[in-house]
Amino acid sequence: MAVPKRKHSNARTGARRAHDAKRPPSLVFCAQCSNAVPPHTVCPKCGQYMDRKVLEVEK
Repeated sequence: MAVPKRKHSNARTGARRAHDAKRPPSLVFCAQCSNAVPPHTVCPKCGQYMDRKVLEVEK
């Protein structure tokens, strides 16, 4: 099994970990009511998903 010959520097470790930060959740806007919702999710405000009425929402 391969073993590193020398310790990685802190800069090299930090450069590798620089891409591990959490990203904010992506949002898309509902075509019917323009409400911001996560992608591939039924809109909780109007009940639309991919331009179809999927959920009956109480008003």
